[in-house]
Amino acid sequence: MGRKKVLVILGPNLNMVGVREKGVYGDETAESINLQIVETAKKLGYECDIFQSNHEGEMIDKIHAAHGVYDGIVINAGALTHYSYALRDAIACVRIPFVETHMSNIYAREEFRHESVIAPVCAGQISGFGKYSYFLALAALKDLM
Repeated sequence: MGRKKVLVILGPNLNMVGVREKGVYGDETAESINLQIVETAKKLGYECDIFQSNHEGEMIDKIHAAHGVYDGIVINAGALTHYSYALRDAIACVRIPFVETHMSNIYAREEFRHESVIAPVCAGQISGFGKYSYFLALAALKDLM
């Protein structure tokens, strides 16, 4: 059997990490973090693709297209985490292990961020560790795939 393939899906505004809300997300660029995600995945024995979109429908299309292609998915859906039932349904229908991930501790932020509508259809959730949340999520997939 070949190497496991993982997909990292990044939602709205995550392309602006390093520019936006530096007190929350730090000043390291999204591009730099993405390179580290790919390198961490390689060390774990995965092939890794990263997809970022500011559009809910594009994210849903990517999830649908992942069926039969990827063994696991790390998803940081950004603000869509808190209200996108369409994204939740897409995750539920492809039957791929998902790990919900957030750089910030969503429970230490505004109250509307405390609820995740996608959490019930993901294997687990990792939040609050900055870029390391992604690395931890990749490691968590190891036993789920």
